Amino acid sequence: MNRNFVRLTIFCALIFCALPSNAVTTTHPDVLLQTMRRELERAKTSLAKADPAPYFLSYSVSDGSGTAIVATSGSIVSSISAHRREADVMMRVGSPALDNTHGQSRATGITSGSLPLRDDPDATARVLWELTNREYEQAAAAFLKVKTNQAVQSAEEDKSPDFSQETPEDHIDESVATLALDQRNWEDRLRRVSADFRKYPEVYASAVTLQTGTTRSYLANSEGTNLVQPSGIVRLIIQGETRADDGTNLMRIESFQGTSLAELPSESELIARVDKVAADLKALRAAPEAEPYAGPALLSGRAAAVFFHEVLGHRLEGHRQRDEREGQTFTKKVNQQVLPSFLTVVDDPTLKELNGVRLAGHYDFDDEGVPAQRVVAVDNGILKNFLMSRMPIMNFSNSNGHGRRQTGLMPTGRQGNLIVTSTKTVKDSEMRQKFIDEIKRQGKPYGLYFDDIEGGFTLTGRAQPQAFQIIPVMVYRVYPDGRPDELVRGVDIVGTPLLSLNNIIVTGDTLQIFNGICGAESGQVPVAAVAPSMLFSEIEVQKRQKGNQRPPILPPPGFGDAPLAATPVATQ
Repeated sequence: MNRNFVRLTIFCALIFCALPSNAVTTTHPDVLLQTMRRELERAKTSLAKADPAPYFLSYSVSDGSGTAIVATSGSIVSSISAHRREADVMMRVGSPALDNTHGQSRATGITSGSLPLRDDPDATARVLWELTNREYEQAAAAFLKVKTNQAVQSAEEDKSPDFSQETPEDHIDESVATLALDQRNWEDRLRRVSADFRKYPEVYASAVTLQTGTTRSYLANSEGTNLVQPSGIVRLIIQGETRADDGTNLMRIESFQGTSLAELPSESELIARVDKVAADLKALRAAPEAEPYAGPALLSGRAAAVFFHEVLGHRLEGHRQRDEREGQTFTKKVNQQVLPSFLTVVDDPTLKELNGVRLAGHYDFDDEGVPAQRVVAVDNGILKNFLMSRMPIMNFSNSNGHGRRQTGLMPTGRQGNLIVTSTKTVKDSEMRQKFIDEIKRQGKPYGLYFDDIEGGFTLTGRAQPQAFQIIPVMVYRVYPDGRPDELVRGVDIVGTPLLSLNNIIVTGDTLQIFNGICGAESGQVPVAAVAPSMLFSEIEVQKRQKGNQRPPILPPPGFGDAPLAATPVATQ
């Protein structure tokens, strides 16, 4: 399965993510939580008499409001605001040792639906009742099938329980996240910023998008957990696209993220970023296409952060160690060396910011109600731990606060803030010379410097190659003879984890941050990846797939009548 890690997905849907925001305090009783708790207790008592009976029941609600504004070429193409309440009923029938979510039946543990927007206890209870009944029918039938399969299928290697026992949490944050958005004012600002793209005939499509959202998240379960957490987020995305003469589609994105509108750049700064995106696209159109290559490579800190998120981070997620369809790259390597001894990898969702930059992967409680925890996954190259949800695996019986999900999906162990540190460093100013020395040592005509990366994906399934593909956007050939660096395009980083991770020679001394959205089995969640620049003895690249459409023949309005690309002329 592909695990996409993109800086920001550009679309008009409203996004509500868990980041702390400006808040005001309220002392009013929370009608929604009271209704959830009352209906949950009623369902718990009634269903206890059923056969088979549930041993666990939880209600979670996401109450979110948001606005999305999209501008292109100086005009607003979409400006929408919405409010919605989404409820998830999760149920486990059987016992923690074996329940309806076992193996490939995990999706039977959840039923979802929309709740009334107003605090109407009767209407809300009615919807929760209906969802609970649907979920019980699904879970009970699945549990009977699970028991049948246990009797006829071969024994599993990992016989861990299906659910861990955790301490109930009671945390009610009575503050209310607020984002004071002057929608008309921001529409005017986005018009002006997006209009700057009209100066550039090379940019064929562009958009400037503002997304704001506040969410109040609720969780109540039959173990006694009660959580209410307000959150808010703002994102601004600048996107430009073009096409090279050979049909290669090219895209550049600049994004900004925070918890208040005041944290976004000024209008003049945004226009400067538009100019930078346009300049990069123009340079990429003229750049030569890169060739397949294997040799020395230098990754900037941001590029190295994405590399580790894809290549290592997904393989540290707990559920992958148990699922026999997974490649289980590191399952049996606990207390063994998996990285160079100078590297340590920590996932710390408790960390709100680093070096003054807010981290997108911060949260106080995971989506199963377990407090976030700092996890040392790899200590000086030695594998020590996995990122655990409430699904136990062999020798790791409890959650460490990494059960995460998108509304409507079951939680799994996921990354939060993945941080790579090194004890073998040189000053960033010295990394280039180290790079050139390695190119000369290997007798290569050039090395590749990866300055910026758009995202990537990795394959972890056993039926597929244990491979990854990282998608860079700004790549340079660095020549050892002193020639200027040469921008190239149309190349992706590829490889396998066990070999690639151990090709790191040395790192820089400054951590860089990549905030983004990661998609996997449990949906899209905000994450951060942090790393220093890294010198690799060898990285392999392959040519990127490209289209066969030419650039537009008709020039953009206001740029004359000459075609942008040469038009073939038939001869006789």
